[in-house]
Order: sequence, then C-alpha cells, then structure tokens
Amino acid sequence: MAQKGRRGFKPPSNYEPGRKPGRAGKRWAGGRAAAAGDEGQPTRGARGAGRDSGAGHPRSTQGGQRQSNARNRGAAERGRKAGERGREAGERGREAGERATTAGRRRPAESRPVREDRSDRAARAAGSGGAGREGAPGPGERRDQARVYAFGADGQAERVAGGPRPAEPPVLERLDARLITAADAKGVAFGDLGLGPNIVRVLAELGAEQPFPIQAATIPDAIAGRDVLGRARTGSGKTIAFGAAVVERLLKLKAEGAFAGDGAASRDRPRRGERQGAPKRPPRNPKALILAPTRELALQIDRTVQPIARSVGFFTAQLVGGVPLDPQMHALERGVDIVIGTPGRVRDLVNRRKLDLREVLVSVIDEADHMCELGFLEPVQRVLRDTVRGGQRLLFSATLDSGVSDLVSEFLRDPAVHEVGGEAVSEAEHRVLIVLREHKDRVLVELASRPGRIMVFCRTRAYAERLAEMLDEAGLRVTALHGNLSQARRERNLERFASGKASVLVATDVAARGLHVDDVDLVVQADPPDDYKTYLHRAGRTARAGRDGLVLTVIPRTRQKRTRELLEQAEIVPASFGDHEPGDDPTTP
Repeated sequence: MAQKGRRGFKPPSNYEPGRKPGRAGKRWAGGRAAAAGDEGQPTRGARGAGRDSGAGHPRSTQGGQRQSNARNRGAAERGRKAGERGREAGERGREAGERATTAGRRRPAESRPVREDRSDRAARAAGSGGAGREGAPGPGERRDQARVYAFGADGQAERVAGGPRPAEPPVLERLDARLITAADAKGVAFGDLGLGPNIVRVLAELGAEQPFPIQAATIPDAIAGRDVLGRARTGSGKTIAFGAAVVERLLKLKAEGAFAGDGAASRDRPRRGERQGAPKRPPRNPKALILAPTRELALQIDRTVQPIARSVGFFTAQLVGGVPLDPQMHALERGVDIVIGTPGRVRDLVNRRKLDLREVLVSVIDEADHMCELGFLEPVQRVLRDTVRGGQRLLFSATLDSGVSDLVSEFLRDPAVHEVGGEAVSEAEHRVLIVLREHKDRVLVELASRPGRIMVFCRTRAYAERLAEMLDEAGLRVTALHGNLSQARRERNLERFASGKASVLVATDVAARGLHVDDVDLVVQADPPDDYKTYLHRAGRTARAGRDGLVLTVIPRTRQKRTRELLEQAEIVPASFGDHEPGDDPTTP
C-alpha cells in the first residue's frame, strides 16, 4: 500500500487533483511521488528528487552518473599530475643535494653544511603537510620573536628573561675574530697598506689623510686575496676600506692576466669626414661587484669608488632602481670593470641578459645586516651564485644576525675577521627628552633651530612630510628624504643638505642606513626607535670619524621604561634622561 505524503507536509492552497500543477505544485507532487515510490512517468520534481535518491527517469540517472564520473576522473587526473610534479621536485632536490655534497660547493662538506635546494624544501614541506623542521618555529612564530637583549657584566649579549629574542650566532667565535683598536692605525699611512701612489693621491683629495682602524686592518688582507668579514659600526670608514682595496686587487689580478679575455681598445683612425669622438671603450664584463641595500648608499659608494677607479683606468657603473634602465644598459654595453648597485636591479639586469656576472672575481656586500632586514637575503644569494665560484668575498656588517650568518657560512672561505670597537657610538653625547604631546611640535622647532647641520628622524613617511612642512613654515632651511619621493628628487634633496643649502634634513629610517654626510652636528629622533639597532644607525649619522656630535631622543612619558632598556642593549649611558619643556636648554641636565 502506497504511503501517503510526508507527515506534516501540506500541498499548496491552489492545488487541484487532475490539473497540471504550477512550480509550487510540481515541487509538492515530485516530493510526494518520490516519498510514495509511485511508478510511471515522474514529474519534474520527481526527476529532481531522483538525482539525489537514485530514483526517477533512467536518462536522468545516467546523466547524473556521467557527470559524477567525469568530475571524479578530472580530480583523479589532477591529483596524479600533482603527485608527478612533487616526485620530480623531490628528485631534483635529491640530485642537487648529492651534487653539493660531492663538490662541497666552496669548501669541504664537513666544514660547511650543505644548503637545501628550493625544490627539495618544497617537496619536504608538501610531504609534511606544510610543517617545518621538528622544533623549528614557523614564519608566524619567527615574526613574533621580538628582539630583546640585555648585556651582562662581561658585555656579552644575553637573552632577557621572558624576552623572545635569541642571541646572535657565534660566528665571530667560530672564525677567531680579531678586535681592532685605534692603536692598529697609529703611525700607519695608506701607502704602507699596499695601495699604489695614484690611489693614495685620490684618497688625499677625498680628505682621507690617515687610515682608520677598519681600513688599516682590512685593506692588506683584501689586497692579498683573502675573504674578509668586517664588523664595524656606521661611520667607521668601511667604504674607503673596501673601495680602495677592490681597485688595488683588480690591478693585481690584471697584472697576473685575469683580464686576458677582454677586448682591446680600438686604435683605428677615423675616416675622412667622420667626427673624431672619444676612444671606444673595449667591451668587457665586470670583474668586481659591490652590493648595497639602498639606492642612496649605492650612489654614495659610487661617488667614493669612482674617482679611485678612474685614477688607474677602471670604469664603474651604478645599477639602482627608481631610474630608467636604458642608461644603465648602455653603460654595460660599453664595458665596465666595477658594478655598484642594489640586489633588485642587479638581478633584474641579469635576468634580462644585459649583465654577465660570470667573470666577477671580487664581490663586496655592504651593510649586510640591513640587506637581510629588507628581505634581500635570497636575491643576494642568487647574485653571488652567478659570480665566479671560489671568488673573493668582502662582507661588512654592524651585526651578525641569522641572515648574515647564512651568507658567511655559504660564501666566505676561511675569512679574516675584524671587529672594530663594538657597536656603541661613544664619541656622541646622548640625551633623552621627555616631552608632553602638546609641547612636542614647539620643542622640535626649537631643536631644529639650533646652529649647525641637523638630521631629524621619523618613523613614517607621512610624519616626515608633515614635520618638514612645519619646519619650513617656521622659516628653517629644511629638506626631506623618504620613500614617497622619486629617485631624482631624493638625490636633489640629499645634495641640498650635503652642500649646505639646507641646514635640516628630515628623514625616515631607510635613509639612516649608510647615509654619509660630513659634519652632522645634531641628530634628533622625533619618533623613538623600535630597537637598539635602529637607534645606533640613526646616531651613527653624527660623531663620524672621531668628531663630536649630539643625539637627542624625544619620547613621551609612557616610553621611559622601553627607552632605558633600549639604551642598555646598545651599551649607551645617556648624559641626561628627564623632563623637557619649550624654552629649556637640552644640553643641560
């Protein structure tokens, strides 16, 4: 006996037996037929129900089955292809690991761990469900590891109780670092370090009469062909140290026949009626590479290295972003000996096949720690792998974080390690001013109005723009330097400040790294820094090369504890730390 409709299910009010139902009636009739198991031609609703329950018209059931089978076959095919790709990636990774183990890359495998190929990492991550190494933190956990240091009685960095920041890798301990003091440069001339007379003359024209400790320690090792790891704070003279050493080293390699593959300059006389132009530069690939984290630093390095290189017949090229590619590609086509640039633009030109690094014999990485902080670790590794295997590497950094340690482990062979005077900026006087929010603008105007050359640091571009406008309205000669400006505008503003046309430069932290401007008398931190490294890099703009300087940090009352911890981590004892109101003299306790 056929069952009646489902309990509690009522037909629509306009339903009449024997009349062709409408849409609502079809749904009710189909549901009733499916529930009762009636035979015969099903209604539209019954066919719909049959697709789900297996009942209904045979053609409908077969069509649904065909669609389901097609979907299953497609999913199976996609899964099979994904599995094949994973197996191929794993195989490539294993082959790369075997090659690296056999060749030892640049040194025996027992002295340096073999780096894992990207495809191997991807296959391992896929096989483990995306999990990392056992016990290793994931990306989110690593981001949460704030950097907190304290210094014990022996001056060594230790992890603060409850602070998540780990200590720096003991690279210096493993590599037997040599601590450099001022006594190493006492009574030493640049000529005594192995530099030729032309280079010594240009250095004297640049104002470098006597070498600094980092220069006296690293130049002889670099000229001799050793890999060098220099740990020194900003303003210690690193640019001249590696710039002069690279040029002298290239001269030595050229005399030994390392440049034999380069073409010779054309000596053909011009035909009658042709214009006499400059002699054509012989086509050649670069033999030295200098990488910097920012455009400003790369351009400043070029301004120092270019006259040194030109004094002995070498040519340099600037390869930085934010400017047109055509002039840079034209310079490379003409032939250069030393390339100075940022990792992104250098890698871009390599991918375009406009830059060939296969003949680079000497590579320099400046501000390596900042390079890693900006996310350039992988591009730097790719660039260095394109250079001559076994070539000379010079790496300079203020700190040795994990990324820098990776570069040292992979690319430096038995380096000469030199550490200069710790990280503290002892030549500068440091004062902390606790200022109420309603007084901050007036205090900053007063500080920026002091005599001398002044740099004011802000955390954000927006605040840097607003502060520069406020100081300009106050009648000060001010210019700004931040990421919202074009490269040409940034260069003009920096030139205005360096030439003295502007007495105040308002900058963000990007400009703090490696920015070299002589005779900066005062550094004002309008926004307190987030960590001790940022503090040191900002403060490094003054008291350079043994000169005096003043660093004033403006903070709200709520930042007192954090600022004291930051100064302790940087091993800085401020001359004063207290309240400050408009009209007060910041140089008095």
